[in-house]
Amino acid sequence: MKKGIAMLCALMMICMFACSGSAVGADKLTMGTSADYPPFEFIVLDASNSQSYVGIDISVAEAIAADMDKELSVMNMDFDSLIASLQKGDVDVVLAAMEETEERLAAADFSDPYYTDYPAMILVKADQAENYTSLDSFANKSVGAQTGTTKADIVTGQMPGATFVGLTSVNELVNQLVYDKVDAIVLDGAVALQYAQSNDSLAISSVELGEALLYRVAVQKGDPKGLLPAINATIQKLLEAGSIDTFAETADTLADQAIE
Repeated sequence: MKKGIAMLCALMMICMFACSGSAVGADKLTMGTSADYPPFEFIVLDASNSQSYVGIDISVAEAIAADMDKELSVMNMDFDSLIASLQKGDVDVVLAAMEETEERLAAADFSDPYYTDYPAMILVKADQAENYTSLDSFANKSVGAQTGTTKADIVTGQMPGATFVGLTSVNELVNQLVYDKVDAIVLDGAVALQYAQSNDSLAISSVELGEALLYRVAVQKGDPKGLLPAINATIQKLLEAGSIDTFAETADTLADQAIE
């Protein structure tokens, strides 16, 4: 009889931890990101060659986690895997210079905007920049963009005759451009500027693309964990204090060092 009671108690304890969504990891906020996008999220190495995640989005996520009295945990993955990981519950939030689109709204909910970026920009070789004066100039050219992004949509939808080259890694895209494997790449404005100022062989094309972009935090559709109110409160506090501008200044300096 005692053995049966003991087994029942053990089963109840297992259920408490396995069946409760908040029992495991309740003290952590897990952020999904794609850490190849300076100045928003990227990796730096210290003197001992240990890596750390830094950038504007990392700093915003750290502030959100701190206000929730949680420890931030970062999961790095390809950008086009982020929303799927959020839907599966592998991550609590996504911060990755992500805009709100109709397609993404069908799969996730979004916070208030925390950052207003420049419009998307086209990065080209500096010695070829004068050859590109309009979107039509890219006809019969190979133009790269990160898969799963609105920048990929720009290449396929707004650059007639261009051959789309989709890669998951922005670092690889930039290398493809540097070594003349593609003619141009489309990036978010701040990212394009970061690479252009860090490499004299690259330049921003004069061709303009749309409007400034608003970046938001993504959570699971319906916000089942009830995270959005706290996230929006932290965003408002950061914006009112000018903290995100400070985050951006720090990230720019670190990104220059990381890219060089």
